[in-house]
Amino acid sequence: MRAGRLVSMMLLLQQRGRMTADALAAELGVSVRTVYRDAEALAGAGIPIYGESGREGGYRLVEGYRTRLTGVTEGEAEAFALAGVPQAATDLGLQTELAALELKLSAALSPQQRDRAERARQLFHLDVVAWFQRAEPVPLLALVANAAWERRTIRVRYWRWKEPREVERELRPLGLVLKGGRWYLAASQGTGAVLPYKVANLMAAAKTEEEFDRPGDFDLAAWWAENLDAFDARRYRGEAVIRCSPDAVDRAADNLDADTAAAIVKAARDEEGWAVATIPIETEWVASGELMKLSGVEVLEPASLRAMMRERAQAVLDLNG
Repeated sequence: MRAGRLVSMMLLLQQRGRMTADALAAELGVSVRTVYRDAEALAGAGIPIYGESGREGGYRLVEGYRTRLTGVTEGEAEAFALAGVPQAATDLGLQTELAALELKLSAALSPQQRDRAERARQLFHLDVVAWFQRAEPVPLLALVANAAWERRTIRVRYWRWKEPREVERELRPLGLVLKGGRWYLAASQGTGAVLPYKVANLMAAAKTEEEFDRPGDFDLAAWWAENLDAFDARRYRGEAVIRCSPDAVDRAADNLDADTAAAIVKAARDEEGWAVATIPIETEWVASGELMKLSGVEVLEPASLRAMMRERAQAVLDLNG
């Protein structure tokens, strides 16, 4: 632990030049007293570090000194795939390793390359959480990820949408997917199918001592793509024909799911800007709730959905009469 911190301190000074003890302590997450001790340790190991007192003082390396001691640890290697998604690294408990890895990679760049990397950091930011949502708490994520890494089975208590709501399972974790700010676990119960489990719905989890062999032909990205296609095929059970006002067409993309919004936006408009669209629906109850997010929507077919829209609208009027 200390050896890694000493390397990080040396690389920070190599990149930034002079740094105060307070600044180093903040970067390394230690006390100022620890910084003093680490500086003495580096000097004792032959690193040309020196301190300057006074208001403009701080620690420096001798001008021109550079080290190539940038070895990557196992934990930092695990964090490498998350270099572009810092929030995911934080969720998995790898934020410290990611910060150390970025520092080491930066130290291996030329000054010009480092400047371009810093400009890219300033210009681009990835936020994986969808609009109008907050990231879900996932306290068991690190445990699940560790079990997947070690190929160990886990016993979980899981909450699901259908009865019985709480179930217990022994799972073989094969991978994790971050989708729209939500984490999903790809897991099987042995030789069965690989199914998705929402990590936020795990009520309890514990690793076992039982190891398992990961299927050699399992591809996490391909499995997830197939899972999404199958989900849409199961989800859309029918169609509806609706008539939308110009305002409803304009607001569809911000209020409805992508397939429904696309059908509305692509529909031809009449001279007054109204559009008639055929949209996919999950159930009439779900569709009526979604369509009520927009003003200026008339259901043409089926008649049962039109009646449901009228009943729900009347219930709102009665409640707010």
